[in-house]
Amino acid sequence: MAFKVAFLAHAPDAEPEKHRCLIETSKYKLFVVVVKDQDQAVEACKKFVKEEGIHSILLCPGFTHRDVAEIAEVVGENVAVAVARGDGPSNRVSAEVRRREGFSSGKEKR
Repeated sequence: MAFKVAFLAHAPDAEPEKHRCLIETSKYKLFVVVVKDQDQAVEACKKFVKEEGIHSILLCPGFTHRDVAEIAEVVGENVAVAVARGDGPSNRVSAEVRRREGFSSGKEKR
């Protein structure tokens, strides 16, 4: 049985059914999907758990603590949820590029 992980990232122009891929070895399956917003992220996570039996979900730094909590609640206690966060300087670099490219600041309310 392979260890199954889903990585989710944000992009303002994402189409989750189109912007996805699978990287697979005999022991590891990495599903990658790019979503536009939290609603799409939640739906993708639900689908990965139901259809693929995902063991772990890894989220890009753009997910807020509330987003992470909502996803953890939706997928249940048998699925690990983690966030890929950098140190202060790394976060500033990536935040600047995301701002320049028109990504959400993360401060908007849903």
